[in-house]
Formats: sequence, C-alpha cells, structure tokens
Amino acid sequence: MSKLSGVYGLALGVAGFAGLLTSPVAAAATLDDVRERDRLVCGVSEGLPGFSDHDDAGAWSGFDVDFCRAVAAAVLGEADKVDYVPLSATARFDALTAGDIDLLSRNSTWTMSRDLDLGIDFAGIAYYDGQGFLVQALDGMTSALELIGARICLVTGTTTEANAANYFASNNIEVSFLPFADRSEARAAYAAGECDAYTADSSALAAERSLLDVPDDHVILREVISKEPLGPVTREGDTQWTELVRWTLYGLINAEEMGLTAASVDPDRGDGASRDQAIALGAPAAMKLGLNEAWLATVLNEVGHYGEVFDRNLGDDTPLAIRRGVNALWTRGGILYAPPMY
Repeated sequence: MSKLSGVYGLALGVAGFAGLLTSPVAAAATLDDVRERDRLVCGVSEGLPGFSDHDDAGAWSGFDVDFCRAVAAAVLGEADKVDYVPLSATARFDALTAGDIDLLSRNSTWTMSRDLDLGIDFAGIAYYDGQGFLVQALDGMTSALELIGARICLVTGTTTEANAANYFASNNIEVSFLPFADRSEARAAYAAGECDAYTADSSALAAERSLLDVPDDHVILREVISKEPLGPVTREGDTQWTELVRWTLYGLINAEEMGLTAASVDPDRGDGASRDQAIALGAPAAMKLGLNEAWLATVLNEVGHYGEVFDRNLGDDTPLAIRRGVNALWTRGGILYAPPMY
C-alpha cells in the first residue's frame, strides 16, 4: 500500500485535515501496510551491542531487535519477517514520520517535547535508563563531581548535552563538550584520549565499553543524572498500530510476571495450560485488532518474555553484564510492570 493511497487521498479531499486525523483509514494504515507487505520495517540503531547490532553476515540481534521480532510475530505470525533500517539519532524520528519505517525500536527517550511536537507516539516504556559517565579506571575517579575542567565526548541529536550541561552548572563545575555525529566517532575520540569522559545513557555506555580494546580499563561512574525512559515509537494518529505495539510490549512484561516462558507455551513441547493462558491473555487484542487468537503465544514462543529477552541480550552472561536493577519486575524489587490485559 502506498503512503498516500487513493482512499487516503479521498479522505483528505472530502473531510479535510482534521477529519483525516481521526479517520479509520488513517488509524489502520500501518497495520494494513505491514500485512499487505508481509514484512515489518523496523528502525534500529546503527550498531549498539546488546540493543541492536548485526554480524558479518548481516544478521541482527539485540534487545531492541527482539522487540521488532515480537511485533512481527504478533502481526504476521513469524518473528523473522523484519527488515531492519539502521538510523542515527538525528534521523530516527524523521524516518518514522516520513513513513520510511513502520516502527522505531531504538534507544529513544520519551519526553514531552518529542511527544507533543514531532508527530510521534511513544507506545510504552521498554527500558528505564539514566545518563551516566564512562572514564578510564587509571584516573581513579569515583564520582562525576571530580570531572572539573574535563573534556566530555557525547553524541548530538539526543538529550545528552542539555542534561550534562544542567548537571555541571548546578554543581558549579566547568567542563567542555566535544559533540560527535555518531557513537563510533565519539567512542574513537574517547579511546584516543581526546576527551576525559564519555557521557550517554548508562545502557549505551555499557555497550560502548564492551567495544573498547580492554573494557576493564574503563568504568561507569555511579551517578545517574537524568531520567531516560526508553521505548518503541509509532506515528501519531495511527491508533490501531500504536495499540498493537503497546500491548505487544505489555504482553512480554505480563508474561514474565505470570511465568509464561518460550518453552512453556511451545505448541509441541509446552505444558498446554501455559499456552491456553497466553491465548486467554491476548484475547482482547485478538478480537479488537484482528490478530490470530494465539498471537501472544506465538510472540512468547518465538521471542520469549521480557526477562528472557533481557537476559539473552543484556544480562550477566553477556559482554554487557547489565543488572536488571529498576528494570526488574515490581514483584522483585524493580519498577517494571504493565497494565493488566484483561
């Protein structure tokens, strides 16, 4: 389906712009496009280990990639029906609003200005993060308050510079910033000693640290200076698609809370009762959005619940070794929970 189909154009001519925003045709556009194409086009980062990265053969993996796969499984019944589009921080939202991608699953912070000004919707929070600082262990620093006069590398097109500037100004500390267009440039400058610290979301710093020659020579300082709620992003006015993306995310979280694993819902080797429970859990979305009755069971079987996705890509047995922390379930000391599904 084209970005401006004949029906879509007719709606614009007859009802005008205001009518278009609320028309069923506009609301269902992306879901229809994905079904007709039989592929999901998903925007991801250009290469961030643990979140979205690809190997030499072009196979993508990571926390954000697995969410793309979950949405594809929900709509198309197969998690691998995804085309990945790597996007820089400056290009990501424009690519979404232009219709170049169906979904943005790339470490993107939900802010009021973005939500209200950019023509986008955040479907939910997939990862609670905060901005931190990466420094060389040999420098012996234990606090960002020791970065007096420091040169700090960062990536443009993000909330990072404003957060850091406010933090150091409020503590009467003078620093200078070295902005770069992408993470690889910022990391290379930091590794070459062109700056004394590298600031970004703490999860991104864990990924960047894993790419340095000797990761143990670098430490992430204890301060977290901002709130960075990261989550999938859709186009504004595409209500049905946003609902599908939102409840796919919430389905992964609720499934972990209920103990519904990839293995337990397997149609051949699972326990049967878990699969029936997953089908019941996803029933409201199946009826409202026209999904297969087993859509959530399929998502879980192919991708796993939230905890399985986290552990596979970010957990203790990965190079990033990120602890669940605040991203643990609310029943296990974290703040992660999803609205009930029925």
